[in-house]
Amino acid sequence: MEIEAWALAMFGVAIALLLIGFPVAFTLGAVSMLFGGVFLGLEFFDLLPLRIWGIMTNFTLLAVPMFVFMGVVLEKSGMAEALLETMGMLFGRVRGGLAVSIIVVGALLAATTGVVGATVVTMGIIALPALLKHHYSPALATGTIAASGTLGQIIPPSIILILLGDVIGVPVGQLFMAAVTPGLVLILLFIIYVLFIGWLRPAAAPPIVFTKEEGIPQVSLLMRVITSLVPPLLLVVAVLGSIFFGIASPTESAAVGALGAMLLAALNRRLTLANLRAAMQQTARLTSMVFLILIGATAFGLVFRGMGGDMLVEDLMLAMPGGEWGFLAMSMLLIFVLGFFLDFLEICFIVVPILAPIAELMGIDLLWFAVLIAMNLQTSFLTPPFGVAPPEIKIQQIYRGIIPFVILQVLTLVVLVVYPQLTLWLPQMMDRMQGF
Repeated sequence: MEIEAWALAMFGVAIALLLIGFPVAFTLGAVSMLFGGVFLGLEFFDLLPLRIWGIMTNFTLLAVPMFVFMGVVLEKSGMAEALLETMGMLFGRVRGGLAVSIIVVGALLAATTGVVGATVVTMGIIALPALLKHHYSPALATGTIAASGTLGQIIPPSIILILLGDVIGVPVGQLFMAAVTPGLVLILLFIIYVLFIGWLRPAAAPPIVFTKEEGIPQVSLLMRVITSLVPPLLLVVAVLGSIFFGIASPTESAAVGALGAMLLAALNRRLTLANLRAAMQQTARLTSMVFLILIGATAFGLVFRGMGGDMLVEDLMLAMPGGEWGFLAMSMLLIFVLGFFLDFLEICFIVVPILAPIAELMGIDLLWFAVLIAMNLQTSFLTPPFGVAPPEIKIQQIYRGIIPFVILQVLTLVVLVVYPQLTLWLPQMMDRMQGF
């Protein structure tokens, strides 16, 4: 058996152990040490400390803990509750309006937090009881919450976009710009679908009937909209605008976002010592997990390449019929299927480093390729779905609810493949404005 085939066996062993439930970072490290020690010798790992040092001194990755901190602080600031209540008052009288409100709030939270898991759980706790109280179909309610909660995967400042940009080797600022239009297209499709269900099956998405006691004057509603919407929108403009116009790097804008999140929490009187301590602890845990997985994946990638696994995969992909389109179809299908079983971090650090050099060799635009992967990776949060649901919600209802949203995501992915300019027009325009 050739050593390249053993490299594929190593890949299979790692995936099998991950599916069983072993910790990602230690699985990748242990498997790479075992196969590397047997086939390459322990002296091969003399290169590993230099790789780890490169990770620890990577200025771009410094944005990860600050964006995570920003998201966690905003989660504890009460912003989601205020946004949802205000949007419900604005759209609630329309059939499906409350679900539309949840999609809009999910998009705003995505644009201000970048932490997908926290958004899903927060929306589940806050929004699901409201939807069920107003007699929404459990399938539509859970599907809407799961889909809107995962918008943080594609809408900047997304943590996965930062990691993808570093792994693939494209500027994170340009990747943020490239992801804006696909994210807006996805939000629009979600809203159209919910309104269509409200029109087709009124009982599944009824309007909210406000009593005289619940109704509020238009002036008060306008003030609520201003106080709920303007602060997060200003934060989005400060963070993303500074990147898009070349004022700050993603890492510098992450620092601005972290400071802005603390100011918003202070305005809502939620910047307590207990909340700040909890936010710092959660940030440290999540950041440590990401970097431990990255170190394990670095060791895995080093051994995989040392055994010639990358060349074998490259030869297999280049031999596929259809050229670059065949490669795109196979790589997207692979990521889609792996998303059923693996988290986005495993796919990002194990699979993407193997596919990205092949895409570059085939002349595929890496910025476009990164956005396609990010859009595809959302399936890792929708298949299977996770979150918080009361006991009366059955798992069958959740699956029925997410299937239409998964179809919409696949449809958006197909549109982005067919029309790459939807992804590339904004970064190209901003480059022209800045004289590049």
